[in-house]
Amino acid sequence: MTEVRDQKSEVSKTLALRPLLLALSLLSSMLLAPCSAAAQQPKKVPRIGYLSLLEPAHESTRSEAIRLALSELGYIEGQNIAIEYRYAEGKRDRFPGFAAEMVQLKVDIIVAAGGDPLVRAAKNATKTIPIVMIGPGSDPVEAGLVESLARPGGNITGLTNIAPHLGGKRLELLKEAVPKIARVAVLYEPTSRPSVLEVKEVLPVAAHALGLTVRYWEVRVADGFEKVFAALSSKERPDGLYVTTGGLMMANQKRIADLALKSRIPSMYQSREFVDAGGLMSYGADIADSYRRVAYFVDRILKGAKPADLPVEQPKKFEFIINLKAAKQIGVTIPPNVLVRADRVIR
Repeated sequence: MTEVRDQKSEVSKTLALRPLLLALSLLSSMLLAPCSAAAQQPKKVPRIGYLSLLEPAHESTRSEAIRLALSELGYIEGQNIAIEYRYAEGKRDRFPGFAAEMVQLKVDIIVAAGGDPLVRAAKNATKTIPIVMIGPGSDPVEAGLVESLARPGGNITGLTNIAPHLGGKRLELLKEAVPKIARVAVLYEPTSRPSVLEVKEVLPVAAHALGLTVRYWEVRVADGFEKVFAALSSKERPDGLYVTTGGLMMANQKRIADLALKSRIPSMYQSREFVDAGGLMSYGADIADSYRRVAYFVDRILKGAKPADLPVEQPKKFEFIINLKAAKQIGVTIPPNVLVRADRVIR
């Protein structure tokens, strides 16, 4: 009988504790629910704002170099990284609006691909979002974009371009490729710092050393190119054409190359894209290599590095491109000793 009473007592205790056990179980579920929900929440995908001076067709090769380099680091667009593209199509008045739009979208990084004015627009739009610049033609320190190349300070880092300082080398290659050249027409953009730097400081010294007579032609708007080439045909015809660094020039590559071919004037440009568009020759930084380096800066910043501490890089690879199709079209024969120095020859 005693054993039966003990069993009944244990049952009574269990029944009495059941409400308490149910309450504890419910409380535990409530406490664990937020943790479980948080664990199931998708990880935030970093968003990159890509601002370009050019139009999509001209920019595709550059942006593709960045995408490939990002994928090598484990960032796949549309999966674990998103990119917002904005193309100014050569129109500077779009820069401020695009930069402000990226701030409103709360992107994690802004990539400014298009020289000083575009970088400055991004700088004016935000002091907190990291900015990775590509290809400012002038010294970014002198331009007030960064404090120094080694320690940029602020929220800007990236890659600069020494294109204006290569003006002497370009004139030299043009003279070697077409030895009869004596008079060179130089197209420049007076509102572009890099373009003015070439005209005022670099080209006069180089032209004098090479025994060349140089005449400078201002181009302020896209429609101005036709007027300049019409003047070149009607006045003293130059033996060669030199196109300076600048946003207006970059945004009108095909137009300039076509006009030079039509005028049958041997031409030298700052980048291979002009040659791909039909120009005769180019010498400058390897654009694809520079754009691939953008992925390095994006990766470092997404992993916690501050732009202020990431040194600004200068180009490490340069390329000399010759278009023999264009040479044939304008009746020029490139000497063999010049051809063998080219990194790429379009036949």
